[in-house]
Amino acid sequence: MNKTLLTLLAFLCGLQLSFAQTTSYRIFTKEGEEVHFETLAQAVAKHEVVFFGELHNNGMAHWLQLQLLKNLHAEKKDLILSGEFFERDDQLNIDEWFAGKMTDKNFEAEAKLWNNYALDYKPLMLFAKKNNIPFIGSNIPRKYASLVSREGLDALAELSEEAKKYFAPLPIEVDKTLSGYVGMKDMMHGSGMNADFMVEAQAVKDATMANSLYPFLEKGKTILHINGSYHSNHYEGIVWYLKRDYPTTKILTINTVEQENLSSLDEKSKPTADFIIVTPIDGPKSY
Repeated sequence: MNKTLLTLLAFLCGLQLSFAQTTSYRIFTKEGEEVHFETLAQAVAKHEVVFFGELHNNGMAHWLQLQLLKNLHAEKKDLILSGEFFERDDQLNIDEWFAGKMTDKNFEAEAKLWNNYALDYKPLMLFAKKNNIPFIGSNIPRKYASLVSREGLDALAELSEEAKKYFAPLPIEVDKTLSGYVGMKDMMHGSGMNADFMVEAQAVKDATMANSLYPFLEKGKTILHINGSYHSNHYEGIVWYLKRDYPTTKILTINTVEQENLSSLDEKSKPTADFIIVTPIDGPKSY
């Protein structure tokens, strides 16, 4: 009897292990409660701005972004898609491509595309284009972020008025006590780079991405924004700037993490966002 019971338990444990190894993702609340995708989608639809924090090369996160976009499109008429993966100075190319004034080939030749655009972001863009969902490239042009990383925020004041259209209005406030910025500075200790300038370069990205959304918030649009998790985790980064300027806005955040074991959410990930998507460490990657 005992031998039979032990055999059965071993079999069930093996089944459980096999299930865990083949699960593509799980979703948890910040309290660590597991929920279905439908619960996440319902919560997303009740908010004005959703920040989907991704790991840029995580294939499952990108697929879930597309599914959320489809769900939101079915629920919301005034939907805006926005993302870190396009910079402000590419907006004319984006608008002309969406309007059918540029071919796919010309658009992809002229726009500054991330190396995983075709696999990870193009499906989002094609769905938005097909369904007349405006897309807003929210990020600061990388040349200006690079300038800040070398010379600090003060260097932006020396640029032309034309250049200043492509980032948040000056002066840009930076709260260097925020945990994300503190952690970034700590990681750079001993690197030989100016840690304060690097934090300011991160902050100018956050401020610009937030500022890019303001005109659409004022028009009552619902916004799905795609960004690296570090730009919205712990309700900092982009979220900090948006909450400072639009404190009553209903904001929901999503974080993406990778774990060896998907059965529960690691404690360290619980406070990072409203919902946390957990994917396997050996899941599909685009690079």
